[in-house]
Amino acid sequence: MSLVSNEFLLLVLAAVLVYYLAPKRIQWLVLLVFSYAYYLAGSVRYVVLLLFSTTVSYGMALLIEYLRAREVPASTLKKMAALGVVLNLGMLGAVKYTGWWKIFPLGISFYTFQSTGYLLDVYWKRAKAERSFLKYALFVSFFPQLLQGPIGRFQRLAPQLFAPHAFDLHNLSYGVQRMIWGFAKKMIIADWAGVFADAIWADLDRYNGLALFGLLFYGIQLYADFSGAMDVVIGIGNLFGITMDENFRRPYLATSMANFWKRWHITLGEWMMDYVFYPVSLSGWMSKFSKWAKKKFGRKQGRVVPIALADLIVFFLVGIWHGASWKYVMYGLLNGGIIAFSELMADPYRKMRKALHIKGDEGWYHAFAVVRTFILVNLRWFFDRSDTVSQGCYMIRQAVTHFAPSQLFDIAAGSGGTAFVPWALLIIAVGCIVMVTVGVLQEKGYAIRDGLARLPIPVSAGIYLLLLVLIGMFGSTAAPRGFLYAQF
Repeated sequence: MSLVSNEFLLLVLAAVLVYYLAPKRIQWLVLLVFSYAYYLAGSVRYVVLLLFSTTVSYGMALLIEYLRAREVPASTLKKMAALGVVLNLGMLGAVKYTGWWKIFPLGISFYTFQSTGYLLDVYWKRAKAERSFLKYALFVSFFPQLLQGPIGRFQRLAPQLFAPHAFDLHNLSYGVQRMIWGFAKKMIIADWAGVFADAIWADLDRYNGLALFGLLFYGIQLYADFSGAMDVVIGIGNLFGITMDENFRRPYLATSMANFWKRWHITLGEWMMDYVFYPVSLSGWMSKFSKWAKKKFGRKQGRVVPIALADLIVFFLVGIWHGASWKYVMYGLLNGGIIAFSELMADPYRKMRKALHIKGDEGWYHAFAVVRTFILVNLRWFFDRSDTVSQGCYMIRQAVTHFAPSQLFDIAAGSGGTAFVPWALLIIAVGCIVMVTVGVLQEKGYAIRDGLARLPIPVSAGIYLLLLVLIGMFGSTAAPRGFLYAQF
């Protein structure tokens, strides 16, 4: 059930009505029922895996607290935590990478990471184990975020899910505006950009002069699609008075690759930092490696080498999280390699800027850093979008050797065919200008959403209605497209 389907919107409407009509003490139970109804609509088989992940992390967390209260050795607790993580991630690996589960369960990577993070938080005493299985099941399965995140933390999300909420027009307005903005990004910008990106990648020989355009369109599609989905999901949460973690923060305005990953898919980046990067960095074997590096490269550079190695490990895992393919390994290693290289070159860069009398806070330098990062980010999309590593390399080669913009006008732009290409390109351009303008204003501190939410209800309702009309007028007329990250 796609987030843009009528069935899903009816489910949300029914959930909101029942939620606020139900006694406050059972509102959380209403959310649980609708969450499992949503997942059951996909397949009963999906629920088996969801329940497995839920049961393993719930049971192991309780067992760890039980054993800790009886002062068992720390090594025993560590083994229990490791067993829970292996069972949870082992299930994900078996389903995702062996091919024995023919229909890929929706959102499995997201809820597996969420439940694994909870288990480790209990083991590290960051969170108390939840006693109620049904309440914990809601935390894992909350239906807006089940399909593609954000990856929630128990300490922040669970108290909101379990708490009673009174109906609030401000929350309703805030949620509706966020949802409509997300739908506009998805159905206007992402889906039109996807028409061109898909056509170019589907016939590389025919459109051999459009490799750069294919890259640009895919970059636009991916951002507007994924961030649009997060807007819809977070907006739905607002309808229930629940604030979920932000997953995007204007990533194409990042000034470095490290900064980009603090803005793009934020909850995945934070998950990898907390549950992979820091444990690896503080591990015994990394401590030994750090001592060796300091002897080999000197004290200053020796401190950086282990961090660079940890970055490579993290982004290798990010790559294979996206899929069992060498192209994803390449994608991950490119990310990690660039960040690791930047870590190693941090001191030479500082000396270079000092020699050139560049402080780093100049407007022109900031613009340069944004453009440089944007180029690096988009170069990686060659491997993310291509079917194979060799195809990604082929596209890079085509981008350097062939450039024929006129081939764009041979692509059928939705139901309007090739004649509609100029209009489709104009829609994408205007949509991107609006999206970038909003992003820049937010970057400068303007609280646009708060301002809209404070408007009188008739005025805000009129604005929302206008946006819906614009979606109907300018949305893609090609075949409906699902959200890209729903496949993970």
